[in-house]
Amino acid sequence: MANLITLARLLLLFVLVVLAYKAAPQWQLLNAPLLILIIALDGLDGYVARRRGETSLFGSVFDIAVDRVVEMILWVVLGDLGLVPMWVAMVFIIRGTIVDAIRYGAMSRGATAFGMVRSPAGRFLVASRFMRALYGTAKALTFGWVLLIQPLPRLDPALWTAWSEVFAVVTTILVASSVALCLLRGLPIVVEFVVDQHVFDSDRSARLAR
Repeated sequence: MANLITLARLLLLFVLVVLAYKAAPQWQLLNAPLLILIIALDGLDGYVARRRGETSLFGSVFDIAVDRVVEMILWVVLGDLGLVPMWVAMVFIIRGTIVDAIRYGAMSRGATAFGMVRSPAGRFLVASRFMRALYGTAKALTFGWVLLIQPLPRLDPALWTAWSEVFAVVTTILVASSVALCLLRGLPIVVEFVVDQHVFDSDRSARLAR
């Protein structure tokens, strides 16, 4: 059941993307509520898995993979539609790829995704409930807001003309906050990995060269 809920999130994402590209503006008003449903199901699948004793390695990996797919596709779609700058999508893709690669390497050596960060500041930024909730909320608000205002230029041109500058400011603040948190939470993982691997250790490089 839990895996079916996760699969449903992926299918609903495809519905959202089709609406964002092809639907009439009246139908595009469904995208923000649809996003809320996708986010709600993200919490529901984990709850169902624990309640029904369906936790498994496959379920955990599938859930994480769908989380990443949902996030990346949304950024790319919003960038392609011109609703956010395309460089924003690139930042999230590059950061996500680098951090995931480091995490997978650490997990293959027995570390956990969050346990690999050892510094107090790094653990707060990466692993604390507060920062994880803040980051998730920032992204959810950004996606929801941008999808909500997407149909307004065609749905109500007068309203869009009167408030477009305000809409643009709110969008910029939300996008900038999401990007800042994305980079801030990824930085400790990259820095600690570089330090642990002695990437800039000249003595070690010299020994390896010999």
